[in-house]
Amino acid sequence: MVDLRLSNISKTYRRGTAPVFALRDVTLEIARGELMAVVGPSGCGKTTLLRVVAGLERPETGNVYFGEREVLAVPAERRGVGFVFQHPALYPHLSVYENVAFGPHSQRFPAASVDASVREAARQMRVDEDLLPHAPRELSGGQRQRVALARALATKPQILLLDEPLSALDAQLRLELRVELARIHDASAATTLFVTHDQSEALSIGRRIAVMRDGRIEQVGTARELYDRPANVFVAQFIGAPPMALFSGTISDGRFSAAGGLTFALAAGGPGPALAGFRASDARIADDGELRGTVSAVEDLGADTYAYVGGAFGTIVVRTQATVRPGESVAVRLDGARAKLFDVDGKRKDA
Repeated sequence: MVDLRLSNISKTYRRGTAPVFALRDVTLEIARGELMAVVGPSGCGKTTLLRVVAGLERPETGNVYFGEREVLAVPAERRGVGFVFQHPALYPHLSVYENVAFGPHSQRFPAASVDASVREAARQMRVDEDLLPHAPRELSGGQRQRVALARALATKPQILLLDEPLSALDAQLRLELRVELARIHDASAATTLFVTHDQSEALSIGRRIAVMRDGRIEQVGTARELYDRPANVFVAQFIGAPPMALFSGTISDGRFSAAGGLTFALAAGGPGPALAGFRASDARIADDGELRGTVSAVEDLGADTYAYVGGAFGTIVVRTQATVRPGESVAVRLDGARAKLFDVDGKRKDA
């Protein structure tokens, strides 16, 4: 059952006399209880999308539905939405307890249930009881973000909106809260829209992921679908690290051929110009490799080592267990069966 639906949403801002298109005909459906991540580069419209859902922005076109109910004319305070911002935005003059209780009070919860709501939300976010009387300034960054999440959960929202809530935290805290967010979602069953520019967060947290660019939804799918079957070149290079290497060439007589000796057989695919993409795991350093190049850089990440190999074909990143050094000449073999093919306009084509 669809719990949140955006239908043909467009939103434009003005920068001087020039229009800035924040959202362009966005249509998106999120099932009841689903956790969907929205990922894309800065300025692609992610936060504007959340603000439209929350009622903080009004689009020029389109509509927003909670279930079957149109909510575009419903004011923000009556939409039953919990919103967590990039920075905790706690009220500095209120205690932790009073910050968490602010939502239930403003939504006129019965007095007898406010305390229970505050303490339940604090337990969910693992905010210790002894922190409740303290002021926000006495807490660490991670604790303040937990309080902000508890404040949103205390109102028992139908829709939970998370606007890059982990980006201001250090790496270890981000990992801890990433796990917490998935746990909290499963426990609360709130329909959740999580926005981030970090693809690793999106892929690990979202049950499905919507990839945005320039105000448009480029593709919606699971992490595996986005990785294995990207809809276009943008998704192929945005999802996955290191980014996919792309080669411009031609399909002829069942083979793809490009500059620098790159060629491989195809199971299918019409003739003509095309782009072929390879991820680091689709290539290996081997004496019988068809491409020869020079290692320009090596990234040793402990569990994985990536070699950047350049030549007449361009540059390709290879995941390898071999010991290689910058300046070394190596041969690279590509797994043609794993190539991702795109037409010259950047759209996926099946091969």
